Amino acid sequence: MGRLKPEKTQKPGRTPKPFGPNNPKSQSKFKKKTNTKNTANRQIKTKTTSVTGNNKNNQPSPPASPSQQLRYFLSQFESANGVQLSSLELESIKDSCILDVSQELGQDVMKLEKRIKEAFGAKWKEELCEGKHIVGKIEAGSPAVLVVAPSALRSIELLRGMRTLTKECHAVKLFSKHMKIDEQVSLLMNRVNIASGTPSRIKKLIDIEALGLSRLSVLLVDIHTDVKGYSLLTLPQVRDEFWDLYKNYFHQQLVKGDLRICLYGPIPNGNEFKGKSVELADGDREQPDS
Repeated sequence: MGRLKPEKTQKPGRTPKPFGPNNPKSQSKFKKKTNTKNTANRQIKTKTTSVTGNNKNNQPSPPASPSQQLRYFLSQFESANGVQLSSLELESIKDSCILDVSQELGQDVMKLEKRIKEAFGAKWKEELCEGKHIVGKIEAGSPAVLVVAPSALRSIELLRGMRTLTKECHAVKLFSKHMKIDEQVSLLMNRVNIASGTPSRIKKLIDIEALGLSRLSVLLVDIHTDVKGYSLLTLPQVRDEFWDLYKNYFHQQLVKGDLRICLYGPIPNGNEFKGKSVELADGDREQPDS
């Protein structure tokens, strides 16, 4: 018979380590993995809350009042021209000089027509829709509403918001893109109720006395920002052209109370993104007037 192997004896001072989940190292590893996962979940939840949570700073600011709109417009005028309006001039310019369209600050231009009609009260059909040229009463080429926009495409887009007003008396487009000035002069020899264009071409047509201002009641200034964060009042060159036009032909009418300004767009809060490039897209590019 063979010998039985002697059983291994445990060395004194050592106790056997249990296997499986009772092993302290196994428990330590298991707990560490669970804690890492829980920590990751907490980080994901925290990140999600910071982006999509109820953050008051993400809520849109309320529409500016006519008083705020007027203060903004006049401050832009003073800053761009390096002037300070006298107290007498400021007293003459009332909040009523602002045609408030604060409820239509979005891009839905189809709502614009309603506010324009309200601005003319009961005479809106006579002033905005009638197409007959009345000699001695209605001066040819003198619109009741003049829209100033930063580009040709934006000028056309704003006219779409007033299309039912221009069926009988077509609106005149006053920009240089694809339009010769002689063609626009011919159109302005008829009755015009609504016109829309860019600052440089509008000023040139006024300078050569093709565009009249005797009937002008509302000057609609488009201040919506483009994809790069620029507007009519912030885009270099276009901004200068607008203030040159306004200073020469519209400011005194505003002071006298003969003209109302319609700021179509939200009043900037100072945090808007300003693009690195000020180049217009090819579709918006205006050819300089010679």
